[in-house]
Amino acid sequence: MKPNTKPNNPNFSSGPCTKHPKWQWENLSDAPIGRSHRAGVGKEKLKDVIEKSRQILGIPADYKIGIVPASDTGAVEMALWNLLGCVGVDVFAWESFGQGWITDIEKQLKIDDLRVFNADYGQLPDMSQADPERDSVFTWNGTTSGVKLPNAEWIADDRTGLTICDATSAVFSMDMPWSKLDVTTWSWQKAMGGEGAHGMIVLSPAAVKRLETFQPDRPLPKIFRLTKKGKLIEGIFKGETINTPSMICVEDALDALKWAEDIGGLNVLQQRSNDNLNAIKGWVDTTDWVAFLAEEEATLSNTSVCLKIVDPAYQALPAEEQAAKAKAIVSQLAKENVAYDIGSYRDAPAGLRIWCGATVETSDVEKLLPWLDWAFSQTQSNEAAA
Repeated sequence: MKPNTKPNNPNFSSGPCTKHPKWQWENLSDAPIGRSHRAGVGKEKLKDVIEKSRQILGIPADYKIGIVPASDTGAVEMALWNLLGCVGVDVFAWESFGQGWITDIEKQLKIDDLRVFNADYGQLPDMSQADPERDSVFTWNGTTSGVKLPNAEWIADDRTGLTICDATSAVFSMDMPWSKLDVTTWSWQKAMGGEGAHGMIVLSPAAVKRLETFQPDRPLPKIFRLTKKGKLIEGIFKGETINTPSMICVEDALDALKWAEDIGGLNVLQQRSNDNLNAIKGWVDTTDWVAFLAEEEATLSNTSVCLKIVDPAYQALPAEEQAAKAKAIVSQLAKENVAYDIGSYRDAPAGLRIWCGATVETSDVEKLLPWLDWAFSQTQSNEAAA
């Protein structure tokens, strides 16, 4: 039967992600629009984003935090172009974004001493293959596969290579082992439902040392430059951004961080994500037509929850028909204003992807689940009628 109750907020997109539950336009009224980001008020707000992020996430005091252009992609590219090339590189990929970093390192940076460790969607590569004398590049959470790293035990404490971690769909919902991470990146629009175009980069002392002692043999665009005359540009890590940020977006990021503080900080944010995942786990356990894309429970993401359709009749269909049926479920839910943008990523296996990060209310996840059953049954009914 068609459910009677809809989620109060149908925004389950995996990026940009939904605003926090207390968000409203009035929250942005203090944004210094029409003012220079280099004026005192602008720099203070940018610095406030940095310091609130440090406090909430527990980032060590000797780590540098900067606001950079072009979202998480810009932050990762900045790290790759500045840091790679003086030692060999290991790249670990198990979904589309990790594959993208492989392409950039191999085709654009043309790193010769490159080892690639791949895994299919739903799985992890063998992380124990990481060589502590080489740089390692990896995502912490596979946004398009719903597969996360269960721990950082594979990262050596006495490593000489750097670890470069794309954590955009992990921070604020999962534990980040900062002592194991030399470069960590994320974006406002995914981690906490902020606006697009701005990225965050965190550098360990080892990463800073590399920046100040290694000169890559490639030109660096202005928006990538983190050093000047062999020294770190300290202003970037004090709110003096490389290019002009949107002060409305900055105010929105501050609003999300203030909300996180108000509800109790990182532990509460993580619990909210875990509660959302647990709601879906309970439903999957009693539902015979769907399963998690992640094959191991320890690797199951509590943010980008990816589901595959395992109904035998569906599995018997050609791949293009499977994709069409999955899209029909997504379209049906959008038409009913129940859930928006929950189709699997274009490069991932056909299925569903539901954002369950901290800004999503568990009550909305619970209200969504009966609708998933209904939408699937509708595709079955339509097939029978045809």
